[in-house]
Amino acid sequence: MANIGYLQVARRCNQKCIFCSNPDNGRILSLEEACAHIDDFVERKYDGVILTGGEPTLFEPLPELIRYASEKGINVRMISNGQRTADLDFLRKLAVAGLKHLHISIHSNRPELHDWLTQTPGSLERQAASLRNAGDLGLTINVNIVINHYNADHLHEIVEWVVSVQPKVNHFIFNNLDPLMRRSDAEDAVIPKLREFEVSLWKAGTFLEKSGRSFRVERVPLCYMIDFAHYSTETRKIVKEEERLIHFLDQKETFQQQNFYHQKAEVCKICTLNPICAGLYELGRFYDASELSPLFVNPRSVVEAVLGRNIPDDRYEALMARIKMHMHPSDRNSHRTGER
Repeated sequence: MANIGYLQVARRCNQKCIFCSNPDNGRILSLEEACAHIDDFVERKYDGVILTGGEPTLFEPLPELIRYASEKGINVRMISNGQRTADLDFLRKLAVAGLKHLHISIHSNRPELHDWLTQTPGSLERQAASLRNAGDLGLTINVNIVINHYNADHLHEIVEWVVSVQPKVNHFIFNNLDPLMRRSDAEDAVIPKLREFEVSLWKAGTFLEKSGRSFRVERVPLCYMIDFAHYSTETRKIVKEEERLIHFLDQKETFQQQNFYHQKAEVCKICTLNPICAGLYELGRFYDASELSPLFVNPRSVVEAVLGRNIPDDRYEALMARIKMHMHPSDRNSHRTGER
């Protein structure tokens, strides 16, 4: 297991993304508070911490925090919108302090659309500079993409554009939009239908696999990514029996997540992948059960792909039994092996 904690250090931002999942509320940690959270991760024997926000580069003592965490043996990552890291000197300070892994959030390769989604003119150009800077400094580079109605048809184009700008990017994270987090109900149109991005997500996954890169997908049920089920963030957490701890700077405060299931539809009960599929986030409110369909695929192939090895029958059955214990009783079905 590789447990990684998330720490919001600042809930301020220099972008105004219309689908922001952690909107600006003005809160900022003190360096002492942030270091105390690092100590907590160390005590829990977590492998790393992901610094996030808002926008973590607006946390002024960021180099000091990174240095503190690194000296404690915690692997430090950061999720940024890539605006301040376009300044090579600024990013170099973070790298010298111990930052080795940078996630940059990019939501389109089309400049005008990206500027509109982020409500920040010139944002894509600065992100391209951040990609180049991170590569020059030898950082591990990941790219986060929020799937939404406006980029659903060109996820594969975003991936190809990123790789053309910075071939050193080796990992992508696709997060299906959190429909609860919009700036107003007038922005309902930003919420995608699953079928809108199914083909483009498949094209992106195919490109990444062929080019030797990896990726993860969050909040997308397995019936919309069957060829890449082992790349589902929730499925991987379920199979590996992992957890994650998030320190929020809002009313949620500290949240320890050990259950990664969302809502399920009636048809999910006959799906052979039901035990290892998270289901659909906000089903019944922003998504319709009619979008889901059962699959009849051997879950063992997915489980072993996640673990990266074959496992004996007795260990597989024991694992599946433990997994089912975490499911809601109404969502459980009898274990069926299925066939490819």
